[in-house]
Amino acid sequence: MQKADREILRLAVPAFFALVAEPLFLLADSAFVGHLGTAELAGLGIAAVVLQTVVGLCVFLAYGTTAGVARHLGAGDLRAALAQGIDGLWLAVLIGTVATVAGVALTGPLVAAFGTGPEVSEHARDYLRIAFLGVTPLLVMLATTGVLRGLQDTRTPLVVAVVGNGVNIAANAVLVFGFGPVPALGIAGSAIGSVVAQVGSAAALTFVVVRAARAQGAPLTPDRAGILGAAHAAIGLVIRTLALRASLLVGTYAVAAGASESGVEVAAHQVAFTVWTFLAFALDAIAIAAQALTGRSLGAGDLPGTRALTRRMVWWGVWSGLVTAVALAAVAPALGHLFTGDAAVRDLLVPVLLVAAAGQPVAGVVFVLDGVLIGAGDGNYLALASVVTLVAYLPAALLGAHLGDTVGVWCAFVLVFLGSRAVVLLHRASGTRWMVTGAQGRS
Repeated sequence: MQKADREILRLAVPAFFALVAEPLFLLADSAFVGHLGTAELAGLGIAAVVLQTVVGLCVFLAYGTTAGVARHLGAGDLRAALAQGIDGLWLAVLIGTVATVAGVALTGPLVAAFGTGPEVSEHARDYLRIAFLGVTPLLVMLATTGVLRGLQDTRTPLVVAVVGNGVNIAANAVLVFGFGPVPALGIAGSAIGSVVAQVGSAAALTFVVVRAARAQGAPLTPDRAGILGAAHAAIGLVIRTLALRASLLVGTYAVAAGASESGVEVAAHQVAFTVWTFLAFALDAIAIAAQALTGRSLGAGDLPGTRALTRRMVWWGVWSGLVTAVALAAVAPALGHLFTGDAAVRDLLVPVLLVAAAGQPVAGVVFVLDGVLIGAGDGNYLALASVVTLVAYLPAALLGAHLGDTVGVWCAFVLVFLGSRAVVLLHRASGTRWMVTGAQGRS
């Protein structure tokens, strides 16, 4: 167990700080924009949900690549591992280009779908049109990070994430409020700062992966068969992610539908959702280790080792969730002051954050098991499980919307959404059908 713990920590600790750094892009934006006003913060909340949905649907670029690269690594074929990684990188560029063009063109209808007031909608559109320009860099970051995780390297993404967040914070400070000859651009300046940081981060990670591919003689040109293969393998993960993102969108819709014209409920939900995302990425550190270690272990054909690692990682997930639960509950009364001067938003935020804290231990187990099954290439089951979760959560969230109860929507999120995910993932992990060995895994 000591060896397993060392392996988990070796990957999870850098991944923890890198994953914590990633949502700091949005946390920094929320902190700066929140001091512009409640309408601006609510607008950022709408834009952020749309942007996170688009990028979140493509998380398979990281997850699928991690599993595939790790399997080839476990089988002892580093060149094939990097070749698969390059295929994932080209797929990211193709998808990102299409998403950027479509996103900019459809910004108005996407924002209008949330039914918020004209002032909130205007701020959401201003932010989202610019932020869509960072979609391709974000997807390239996902793909290259997945390659490095599959190679058991979580340190490089950490360094890039830290530098990128530093650039983002500095750019926000200058562009949002103005400095010297630079005019104050408000919420648009926040979006510009994020895009600049994302482009730089994507370039740095691409350089590292391309250099490694050249060293191993892996091809760098687009390979049609490889790209199509990566896309085909991602179908299950896309459905999984689509169902999960739909669940999160349902929650935001439920809050917005029952909100007052002031946008207090939406603003409080945005801050709570941002904090939740921050903690979710932190808990996901063990899941990142699970993806890399499970893929490598199954690629090497080590079934007993895979089972032992799974048990150990679940234990780490439980304790990580307990730690984040205690921390969030402790800071909940004071956290609102970092994001807004609106007392009504702060008052509503406290009970919402306490509900979120109660769900952290379950979230720790859910994220770890999700990572294990992703590492195993069990995308089809994950797709089915996520659809079941959405069907279970939908009526509970809509009941909260009907009652106009933001805290109730969050209770449904924790009890029904997280609870049902835990049930379906524990059921799968207790069996053996997901434990397929070999470099290729499931066909």
